[in-house]
Amino acid sequence: MDRVEQFSIVAPDIGEILRYMSVATAVPLVVAAIYGEWEMFPPMASVPIVLFLLGTLLARIPRREREPPLSAALMAVALIWLIIALVSALPFTLGLGVSYLDAVFEAMSGWTDTGLTMMRSVEDLPRTLLFWRSLMQWLGGIGIVAFTVALASRTGLTQFRLYRSEGRSEALMPSVVATGMEMWKIYLVLTGASVALILFSGVPVWDAVNIALAGIATGGFSVHSEGIPYYNNPLLEILIVPVMIAGALPFKLYYLLYRQKGVRFFEDQQARLLFMLIALGIFVIAWDLVTLTATDIPTAVRQALFMSAAAVTSTGYQVASPNEWASVTVLFLSMLMVIGGAAGSTAGGIKLSRVVLGFQSLVWWFRRMFVSGKVLVPFKYDGRVIPKNIADLEVSRNMLTIMLYFLTIFVATILVMHLQPTAFDSSNVIFEVVSAMCNNGISTGFVSPDMTDSAKILFIILMWVGRLEIIPVIMLVMGVFKRFD
Repeated sequence: MDRVEQFSIVAPDIGEILRYMSVATAVPLVVAAIYGEWEMFPPMASVPIVLFLLGTLLARIPRREREPPLSAALMAVALIWLIIALVSALPFTLGLGVSYLDAVFEAMSGWTDTGLTMMRSVEDLPRTLLFWRSLMQWLGGIGIVAFTVALASRTGLTQFRLYRSEGRSEALMPSVVATGMEMWKIYLVLTGASVALILFSGVPVWDAVNIALAGIATGGFSVHSEGIPYYNNPLLEILIVPVMIAGALPFKLYYLLYRQKGVRFFEDQQARLLFMLIALGIFVIAWDLVTLTATDIPTAVRQALFMSAAAVTSTGYQVASPNEWASVTVLFLSMLMVIGGAAGSTAGGIKLSRVVLGFQSLVWWFRRMFVSGKVLVPFKYDGRVIPKNIADLEVSRNMLTIMLYFLTIFVATILVMHLQPTAFDSSNVIFEVVSAMCNNGISTGFVSPDMTDSAKILFIILMWVGRLEIIPVIMLVMGVFKRFD
């Protein structure tokens, strides 16, 4: 199958997704009208117009009467996310005059829920663009394909493969359309509850809405350059923590609770591990801050609670600057960021499910080493016994993904240190690479508009690769140079 034929199989579906996204990306125009920012209408309208025209063009490509192979679905999803980021950068360039590269960085950071920014002064941005940044994170949290599958109300193998290729594995209902609808119901309820909760802190409605949109999506964009410390509001910090955790828990738990299945959060392996990691983070970070940086105990506990929750849930909000911490504390926070939140949530990172599966597979391998080859050692996961042939395959895939994550971080760190010579400690550079790769957004200050263009491009690729869990991007790159059969 040549490249043109393979692309023609998925092109109409890509076109439909882009057309549906053009409707969603028109929402900031309402904000522009409310606040009378009429000068932002043309720059902001460029996104839905370009997406609709491009989507219409792709949708008119004759559809091949065959289902796409998995490789085509993976490449399509990687291409969709890249196109969305490239088009979503237009308002920043047309409306603010920033370089297109910086605008693409901002857009990719938004859609991938990362939260790193190229904006020098967030306060100077029009409210239209501030809301656009929050909306990108909110839509990106649920997933572009997951969003459009529910709206399109079409099901089939193509939609299923695109949905799975985006890194979504939850199956709440028999079809992906029904699953997408249930996820959106849950997401809307969680968002509304988050806005109401944050309003209790006394912040203005505008701030509460933007904080909630980015918080439940485990993003991290803020309407102030200082971020959450701008408010100097301990109650706000405490109220944001459950919002971040809610976004990082598997949506399947909310669905089961809604269906009155009697499920408990702590019966879920991912939820249990999430709370354990936060508790561990609070203890270790607070201890390090008190003993290594002479921070007073109340401040240490306050920072440890917020930062450990933000790290594990891959949310870019922060109340402290890690570059002021000891290197060992920065590396520990990096470990929490690498692990990330639950599969089937809005969080990034390797995912808690992979950590659980990886640990159980190691135990299984060691148990098999100490018995006769004739003895069948069962592999149990999530309370079920998995057949050996399936277990071997899934364990291998799981460990491959984990290995690719660490290999990418290792290579990217070396490249960044060559492309962007800096006075920052190497632990801070590693931290920044992990933050981008795991779509976290917590920063030491290394990522800034003053970086070289090559370093910016590398970070854009890292955010893109991390959000799609590596494989789709690899398949897209391979598809450009290699023919698939």
